[in-house]
Amino acid sequence: MSTKSDLIAKSQDRSALFGVVGLGYVGLPLVVELAEAGYKVLGFDVSERVVKGVNDGVSHIQDVPTEQLAKLVKSGLVEATTAMDRLSEVDAISICVPTPLSKTKDPDVSYVIASAESVARTIRAGQVVILESTTYPGTTRELLLPKIEAGGLKVGEDVFLAFSPERVDPGNPTWQTRNTPKVIGGVTDACSEVMLALYGPVFDTLVPVSSPEAAELVKLLENTFRSINIGLVNEMAIVCDKLGVDVWEVIEAAATKPFGFMKFTPGPGLGGHCIPIDPHYLAWKMRGLNYRTRFIDVASEVNAEMPAFWVRKVAEGLNEDAKALRGSSVLIVGVAYKPDIDDVRESPALDIIRLLEQQGAKVSYHDPYVPVLVADGSELKSIDLSPEKLQASDCVVIVTDHSSIDYEQLRAHAPRVVDTRNALNRRRQT
Repeated sequence: MSTKSDLIAKSQDRSALFGVVGLGYVGLPLVVELAEAGYKVLGFDVSERVVKGVNDGVSHIQDVPTEQLAKLVKSGLVEATTAMDRLSEVDAISICVPTPLSKTKDPDVSYVIASAESVARTIRAGQVVILESTTYPGTTRELLLPKIEAGGLKVGEDVFLAFSPERVDPGNPTWQTRNTPKVIGGVTDACSEVMLALYGPVFDTLVPVSSPEAAELVKLLENTFRSINIGLVNEMAIVCDKLGVDVWEVIEAAATKPFGFMKFTPGPGLGGHCIPIDPHYLAWKMRGLNYRTRFIDVASEVNAEMPAFWVRKVAEGLNEDAKALRGSSVLIVGVAYKPDIDDVRESPALDIIRLLEQQGAKVSYHDPYVPVLVADGSELKSIDLSPEKLQASDCVVIVTDHSSIDYEQLRAHAPRVVDTRNALNRRRQT
C-alpha cells in the first residue's frame, strides 16, 4: 500500500494520530474537533503550564469548555507534551503557532521556522504536515518544503505538505472551528487528496484550492478586505466629526440600501491577532516584488490613528467641563479587542491607555473578562463598575462594548462618556 493510500485508510477508520503544534486560540479548538471526530491527538506546546493544564483537562481558551476538554482527556483521545521529538509518533502534524509582526511591521515567522525545524528533525515517510498559521504567500513552499525534503523524502510521494488557513473568530457563538468552511491548498494533488481525506471527518465543509499560495492568499484577502473597509468607516467617523454629523446615523441609513452596500462600523482601532497584522504580511511580500499595496497602507494609517482620535475626543470633552486631561481620572470600559471575550492581543485599549497616561491622565479600567492587564510593563487591575466609581471619574471611555455591562447605570452616573462603539445609543434603541 502506498503512503497516500495508507493515510487515506487511516482517515477512514480514524486510526491516524494527529499532532497539533501550538495549543493557543487556534490549536486547542482544533485539538478538540479532531478528537470529537474520533482521532487521537497529541498536542505540542513550549509552555509547561499550558501542557499541564491540557493534561489535567483544564482549558485556558474561552471557546473550549473545560468540561469538553476533560472528557476527551479522560477518554484517552487527547494528550499534550513539550517534547518535540515525539513528532515522529504522529501521522499528521498541524502547525498552529503565532505569526506576529516585528517592530518594523515585517513578518516574524520565527515560530513557524522553529516548528518546521522540529518537524524536519523527526520527519518520516507516511507523514503529512499542515501549516495553519497565517503568513505571507510562499511560506509553505519556500520555508517548509526545503526543510522537509532536506533528508531525502519527496513531498507528494513519501510525505505530504499543505497550507490550510485558520479562520478562528474567538467568541463567535455561530461560526466555530467545525462549521467554518476549511480551505486547503496542497503542494501537489496527492497532498490535497490526503488532506481532504484527513480533515473530511472534522470539518463540515472543505474548500480545496489549487496551491498553498492560493490558500495563503485566501486568508490575507479576507482580513485585508475587513481592514480596508474598517479604515473607510473610521475615516468617515473623522469626516463626520469635522462636519458635525452623527456617523452612526449615516451608517444606519446607508445600511437600509438592500444592495451594493455592506455595513461596517467605526471604532477605537483594530485589535486581535488577524486584522491588524495580516494585511502587513501581504504588503511586505509585495514590497519584495517592487509593488506598493496602496489601499493596505492607507487603511493601516487611518486605523492606527483612531486611538489618538478618541483620546483627542476625551481631551475636548474634559475641556468643555473646564478640566485638563492631565490629572483627570479616566475610566476605560472594556480592554479586550472585541466584545465578550478575554483576548487583549493588539487591543486598541492598550494604545488608548498609553496615550492617556502619556498626557498625564490617571487611568483605571473595568473589564469583566480581563481581571488583570499588563501594558508597557505596568500592571492594572479591573475595578468594579459601581455608581461611586463612575461618579468619581472625570470621563468614562467605552472601548469594548461587552454585553454584560450595565449601560443604563453608566449613562446615569458617569459625568462624561466618550463612546467609541455607539454602545449607549444602540442599547437605548433595543
